[in-house]
Amino acid sequence: MAASFVDKARITIYAGKGGDGAIAFHREKYLAAGGPDGGDGGKGGNIVFVVDDNMSTLMDFRYKRKYTAGNGQNGMGKRCFGKDGETLKIRVPRGTIIRDTATGAIMHDMSTGEDWVAAKGGRGGWGNMHFATPTRQVPRFAKPGLPGESHEITLELKLLADVGLVGFPNVGKSTLLSVVSKAHPKIANYHFTTLFPNLGVVYVDEGKSFVMADIPGIIEGASEGAGLGHDFLRHIDRCRLLLHIVDVSGSEGRDPVEDFEAINAELQQYSEELSSRPQIVVANKCDLLSEETHENIARLKERVESLGYTFFQMSAATHEGTRELINECAKRLQDLPQIASFEADYVPPEPQLGTPEELTIENVDDMWVVEGPWLQRLMARINFSDYESRMYFDKLLREAGVFQRMEEMGVHDGDTVSMYDLMFEYRD
Repeated sequence: MAASFVDKARITIYAGKGGDGAIAFHREKYLAAGGPDGGDGGKGGNIVFVVDDNMSTLMDFRYKRKYTAGNGQNGMGKRCFGKDGETLKIRVPRGTIIRDTATGAIMHDMSTGEDWVAAKGGRGGWGNMHFATPTRQVPRFAKPGLPGESHEITLELKLLADVGLVGFPNVGKSTLLSVVSKAHPKIANYHFTTLFPNLGVVYVDEGKSFVMADIPGIIEGASEGAGLGHDFLRHIDRCRLLLHIVDVSGSEGRDPVEDFEAINAELQQYSEELSSRPQIVVANKCDLLSEETHENIARLKERVESLGYTFFQMSAATHEGTRELINECAKRLQDLPQIASFEADYVPPEPQLGTPEELTIENVDDMWVVEGPWLQRLMARINFSDYESRMYFDKLLREAGVFQRMEEMGVHDGDTVSMYDLMFEYRD
């Protein structure tokens, strides 16, 4: 059962490549010169993440690590465009955080339910019908499609729950969840019975309910990776209210006040913001108190209330005090704001710049094709609908020596120059 819960996975995604443009010429009986009619290639398929509320783990990503969208179809004759590549939809549980593996930065938070495009497919290449001019009526070239985006990403599941149960192992968290909801977590009298988070919907009254999460027991050192706590502390991040369950029976020879302090210390070391989250401290297993341990309640209550926390007594096993606790949770939740989604802080890396000297310049059928990373990045910053931007683009090309190289290669006044999606006539 424990192996069925996976809350972290690393995958690589590849958007589809754009289809190549076609080189074709119109052939029809009684039509001597039909001209070029090669169509454009189709756009590569996108990679899109979709929320699936029927999923509760990232188990599907344990064995499949590479996801590839469909490539665009190549262009065809008779001005037929290639079909766009098929978009690949990757389904993830609500609450999944998508991170860039290399930097750890958040790319997107899949908690709102909206689809998110993680990688865009490459543009399709132009067919040779685009390159016909009065002086070049038989262009025997076309443009290839561009590659799609790719990313290595880490998926991290942070459960969405209103109330999170925290505490040491075997203090009664799973028992409480089973009593107040229809969840059926495994319950046994040994540590780490709960090896993965359980969610349950708690119905308070007609039209009023909230989600409760049973988090595996936290131990000292959990914030530094000890035990199971480090892996699952992230699931408390989204809980608006924490129920801190403490065993006051002394059944394992533990001191409840020390346990209370230790868990709060782990929460604080993991996240300062999480440690300040509203918290109700619950003394559990009150039905097992003996004469020697009866003072535990008074000691714990004094310490808890001195820190400003609300204190409750309960016996989850006998249901004593559980209804009062649930009503208090519902009351508190009415006034607590929703936990905000995690803000994306991923900054795409600058593309490899290259240099103007590394540009490729080819003369094909009186057309000059100029390409290279430096030019691609420059064109992404230019607004070609604005006259001043176009003049700035021309100035940078001249300063970089691009036109000088073309002149040395034999470009003539009036020749066509192709730079990716831009075509213009060369003028001295």
